[in-house]
Amino acid sequence: MRLHKLTVTAFGPFGSSQDVDFDALSSAGIFLLHGPTGAGKTSVLDAVCFALYGAVPGARQSPGASLRSDHAPADIATEVCLELTVAGRRLEITRRPAQPRPKSRGTGFTTERAQSWLREYDSGSGAWQAMSRSHQEIGEEITQLVGMSRDQFCQVVLLPQGEFARFLRADAEARGKLLGRLFDTRRFAAVEDRLAERRRGAEQQVRAGDERLLATAHRMEQAAGTAAGEWPLPRQQPGDPGLAAGVLEWAAVARAGAREELDIAGCALAAAESRQAAARRDLDAERELTRLQQRFEDARQRAELLELRRPEREAAQTRLERARKAERVEPALRLREDAEREHGGASAERDRARAVLPPDLADAGAEQLAAREHKLREDLGGLEAARRAERRSAEISRERTDLDRQARADDEILQDAAGWLSGWESLRRTHQERIVAAQEAATRAEQLAGRLDPARRRLRAARERDALAGRTEQAEDRLRTARERANGARESWLDLKERRLRGIAAELAAGLVAGRPCAVCGSAEHPAPARAEDGHVDPAAEEAAYQEYVRAGESKADAERELAVVREAFTRAREATVWASAGSRSNRWTRESSSAASG
Repeated sequence: MRLHKLTVTAFGPFGSSQDVDFDALSSAGIFLLHGPTGAGKTSVLDAVCFALYGAVPGARQSPGASLRSDHAPADIATEVCLELTVAGRRLEITRRPAQPRPKSRGTGFTTERAQSWLREYDSGSGAWQAMSRSHQEIGEEITQLVGMSRDQFCQVVLLPQGEFARFLRADAEARGKLLGRLFDTRRFAAVEDRLAERRRGAEQQVRAGDERLLATAHRMEQAAGTAAGEWPLPRQQPGDPGLAAGVLEWAAVARAGAREELDIAGCALAAAESRQAAARRDLDAERELTRLQQRFEDARQRAELLELRRPEREAAQTRLERARKAERVEPALRLREDAEREHGGASAERDRARAVLPPDLADAGAEQLAAREHKLREDLGGLEAARRAERRSAEISRERTDLDRQARADDEILQDAAGWLSGWESLRRTHQERIVAAQEAATRAEQLAGRLDPARRRLRAARERDALAGRTEQAEDRLRTARERANGARESWLDLKERRLRGIAAELAAGLVAGRPCAVCGSAEHPAPARAEDGHVDPAAEEAAYQEYVRAGESKADAERELAVVREAFTRAREATVWASAGSRSNRWTRESSSAASG
């Protein structure tokens, strides 16, 4: 970063406009700002810091402090304009703090809001181009280009007034404390503590690993026996250097011995297995011989038993032959029995029939019975014909009655048909019109059915978009609240920090011990040590405010991420709604074109 020109108006001790040409001052490579107390040396650096970050370091930033010069006329506005080159870009920053100005009407003053302008020099056109008038955008742009925040810039570039002399006169311990306070090395101390903690943890892990290694080595020694020979286990304790190497050497020797014993045992095992295989083959041969001998003995015993039961078998064979002969005549015997049984049944039936016949037919023969049956059948046929004629007469009477009733109904239908045919043409036209209307309704229903699904998709997309819009507003409200909280926590922390810096002398005086040199001036006498005033801020309060500021910043970052996610989802939902609308219009145009073509 290189400064070119600074113009301050009604700022600090400068009642009028003052220009500082840094290009002319730095032509020799280095320059010095010097002058009596109150000449405005610090105000020049404050103006540079105010132009870059919109705030000044030190007590001037405390609430109630004004940057406007008390010597400036009421009609001149307080303004700082800085021209610089940073990151290869030539910029001009102009800032006006919040300040009172005379009312345009009436008497009195009104407070004018703070204003900022950022311009960039365009080498191609040779003119200044306006970039932004937003405090936040300008602050983010400058912070990104410079690479430091305001606090870092004030700690690294603008060393606070009076601290450098203390730093030169202090011993090593006090100098370290002053450097820690100036450059806020708490995070480096935290890193150092973290590394020390990790070192202790690593030592503990190494010691625990060595203990497990020794325990494993002892178990290996018990399992290996004399495999290691006279090679002893290492005598180092857990955590001693060389323990792992010694255990590995002993393990290598034990492994070599165990492998040698394993080879010997393998050879012995192979010989034993070959002997076992030969013995198993002999055993199988003996078992096969025993099995065959047992089968021979069983066959011999079964043959003797069969020879003893030969007479019993011959008797059974004789009975079998007789049974086969009886089986051949069994059907004839069964048929004879069935015929005798049927003959007995027919005789009994004939006796029962003769018992129910009249006395004159009781002893009649077959021919008389047949003639009597023929005559009875003829009489029965005549009676059946008369019965059928009677039933037919009744049916004809019923049919005649039904035909008369049907004739009357047909006459009524003919009269109704004549009346209905008289209005047929108008009814036909009415039905044709209804048919045309139904066809048009069916066509319209098909078109509406084609538009129903896109409409439902648009409805779902619109509902999702509206829901995401509500969530976006809620996320923006949460982000706004988080930003306000972060800004409030930052202002509170900076206020406590400034108040502590104003009372830092009392805090340093609290550590003074009679007879010991002062960490600031080196004197062993402390005639008038500073005392803490009312409202003094201790380091614990400042640290609590800083932690609150950090938590508020984290909450703001979470709210920003949440808002970004919700906005992205809202954008997708809105694009989906647009595409659904475009698709429905395209489908409707296609259907209308198809209808026109078919028409």
